Amino acid sequence: MPKPAHYHPNLIFSPGTQVVTLREVVGQNGRTLHPRGAVGVVVKSPADLQQSYRIRFPDGYEESLAPSELALLAKHKEGAIGERSAAEHGDLLQRVLFQCIVGSQAFGLADEDSDIDRRGFYLPPAELHWSLYGVPEQLELDQSQEAYWEIQKFVVLALKANPNVLECLYSPLVEKATPLAQQLLAMRSIFLSRLVYQTYNGYAMSQFKKMQTDLRTQGQVKWKHVMHLIRLLISGIRVLHEGEVPVDVGPHRDRLLAIKRGEVAWAETEQWRRQLHAEFDAALQTTALPDRPNYEQANGFLIQARRAALSEELP
Repeated sequence: MPKPAHYHPNLIFSPGTQVVTLREVVGQNGRTLHPRGAVGVVVKSPADLQQSYRIRFPDGYEESLAPSELALLAKHKEGAIGERSAAEHGDLLQRVLFQCIVGSQAFGLADEDSDIDRRGFYLPPAELHWSLYGVPEQLELDQSQEAYWEIQKFVVLALKANPNVLECLYSPLVEKATPLAQQLLAMRSIFLSRLVYQTYNGYAMSQFKKMQTDLRTQGQVKWKHVMHLIRLLISGIRVLHEGEVPVDVGPHRDRLLAIKRGEVAWAETEQWRRQLHAEFDAALQTTALPDRPNYEQANGFLIQARRAALSEELP
């Protein structure tokens, strides 16, 4: 299902945006020049929503219209589809099968300022999943730091070795797990493959390159981010060695927290990073993990979950 058009009630449409008129455009002689529902293009945007837009129509005619007399074309074409999808989000939170705590609390890196981040996945009811309205790939509650992926999205991300999702599956801080979720936890090793090397290592390399640019242009970096990238490399190495995802940082805690506080020089951090990349390369040569995850078993689980979604009770 296509993603809903981005829209906010206070959004000011920029020049070039296609819009739909919500009233007739009438000429000086009282004749209707363009009917309600005509499509035009914004040629001049107002400074605020108390002023009017200047709209140009395909025949070249221009008219000033108030924000309340216009609708975004993409949003207008969606009709009730996008509205229904948004309205269903609250109910879908009741369909969460798995909830755990991740982030600093799970890593053993929490301090008095650390939030409690909750992640997991949900199973939408079959009728809504099959319907015209579809379901969102992710439910987010910003105030409580919660996010839940739709079950298929969660499985696909796990197959791609997404670190956030794999750490969910291995988090020691599980707050909710239905029988179906417990079944997925019991088979979580099927998601581990050599793709961990590409995903973890590649992400760390690209982010450190951006940080080097920040250091060169701004003279500073976000040390918390640096800490988590080093932690990610340590975790990836252990995944390849041990065949499971270590969440708690264990003996590296003090050194990582020192980085977070900005107490470690950039040169020392950079040296550690390069050492970890070398260890990652070596771990790839000796790992017992397969080249790819077990797609067939993951697919079988997803089909089972979809069949279970026919029931009114959470599986």
